[in-house]
Order: sequence, then C-alpha cells, then structure tokens
Amino acid sequence: MALWWIAFTILILSLLALDLGLFNRKAHIIRLKEALLWTSFWVSLGLLFGVGIYYFYGHNKAMEYFAGYLIEYSLSVDNLFVFLLIFRYFRVPHKLEHKALFWGILMALITRAIFIFAGVVLINKFHWIIYIFGAFLIFTAVRMALGKEYEVHPGKNIMIKMLRFLMPVTRNYEEGRFFIVKRGIRFATPLLAVILALETTDIIFAVDSIPAVLAITNDPFIIYTSNVFAILGLRSLFFAISGIMRIFHYLHYGLVAVLSFVGVKMIISDFYKIPINISLGVIASFLAVSIIASLVWPQSPEETILKEK
Repeated sequence: MALWWIAFTILILSLLALDLGLFNRKAHIIRLKEALLWTSFWVSLGLLFGVGIYYFYGHNKAMEYFAGYLIEYSLSVDNLFVFLLIFRYFRVPHKLEHKALFWGILMALITRAIFIFAGVVLINKFHWIIYIFGAFLIFTAVRMALGKEYEVHPGKNIMIKMLRFLMPVTRNYEEGRFFIVKRGIRFATPLLAVILALETTDIIFAVDSIPAVLAITNDPFIIYTSNVFAILGLRSLFFAISGIMRIFHYLHYGLVAVLSFVGVKMIISDFYKIPINISLGVIASFLAVSIIASLVWPQSPEETILKEK
C-alpha cells in the first residue's frame, strides 16, 4: 500500500505541475469548451483509478472507492455556489479565477488529509464516536431540508481578518501576485484573501463530507483518493456549469437523502452492516432521482429569481 501512496502522490503533483506550469501558465478566462474537456479528463481519471483499485484490490475496495467518490463529488456541488459568492464578493477578475481555485484546492488537499487521518484514528481508537458522526450527518441533513445551511460571509472570515491585522491588503490584484512591496512595506493582494476564504470554506464543508465517506470505509487511502479526484474535478466543473447550476434545483433534496442514509448507516453499523453494493446503489439512486426530477419539473423563472434574492 505504501507504493500506492507514493505513486498516487507523484501522479497528482505531476498533473498539478503540468496544469499550472504548462496548460495554464498564462492567466486567461476559462471558456466552456476548455472547462468541459478538463472536467471530462478529471472524471475519467477518477474512474480509471477506481478500475485500478478493482484490478489490484478487488470488488469490495473498488465499490468503497466509487461510493466515496460519488458522495464527495455530489456534496461538493454546493461548494460551487459558495465559490461564486466569494468571487463576486472580492470581484475576482475572470482570468484569475483558475489560479485562485488552483491554490485554494491545493491547500484543501492538505487539510483534507489531516481531517481524514484524524477521523480514522478517532473511529479506530474510540469506536463510539461513529454514533456521533452518524447523528451529526442526520442533523446536517435536517438543517439542509429546512433550508438552514451554512452561511458564508467573506467579510467576517476570521482568516481574512487575521491577514488584514498582520499586513495591509492592496485594492488591486497586481497581475495575480500574492504579495508586493511598496515603499519598503510588504502588502498582501486580494488574491491571497480569496484563497484563504476558499480554504476556510472547504474546512467547513469537510466537516460534513469526511464523516459521510467514513460511513462507507475507514481505509485512509480509499477515502483520500476519492476526495482528491472529486475535489480536482470540482474545479473544472465550476467553470463548466457555474452558469447552469440552478437547473438541478432538486439536487439539494437528493443530498439531504444521501446524508440521512449514511448517517443511519453509521448508527446501525454495529447491528447491521449494509453491503457496499447496496450503499452505492442507494446513493446513486437518490442523486439520479433528484437530477431527473429537476429536468422533468424545471424551476420557473420567478422561483429562480426569488431564490437568488
């Protein structure tokens, strides 16, 4: 397994280096065609990785990976709305959105690893904590169903306040740099503030998504790799569907059902273990029904305007 960790780390770092150093070396606006190509690439790579797990580690581990990937990717859709809010709040130039997401997600990969290993250690050492995770997921599902999700206020973000306390922040983006020096004084740019806002938001969402994947498996490698591929695919997905995300207005309820299911799965795990094949089928069914319902019963323009207010 150690070789898999090394190979996976080299693969991801190499791809990220190619992404920023070659394909996106110059800041530019990501068009729909490019976004769709990158989304297809990351999704295909994630699926191929799952096939590799099936070949080397068998059917059960592969099903755990695909279930974790599906949960993480679907829950991450909500992040897209928050990314949009943050970019609008900071008035990020379109050509710098890719760079902001790149560094924000790179930081997220590090914090997710810490969260995952901590969660696995806690469950292995204190098994009863699985009930707390399960109850928390059900509580989160109820909040989502009632429309009481996390509210993100970039202006009140504690990391942004700390940044402004430590050093002055320029008004301009200074051609995509993080720091500049003027008259012997070091300034941070708004781009650094945006990345800190993205990272803080990911930590908030990880509190939901990590326990959800822990309901499927406690294998750190499976949890982390499914998280990584979902997060990397999310970045390109943002540019591909940021303008049409509201089409899937019932997906929200699909996520409520998914969180409720995995929460119950955790709570009853000592009494009945739901087979991974059934878990994957149930999760996929909830998401598919919510997406199909969104297309069959589209939202009226008046409802869309009302929700955006």
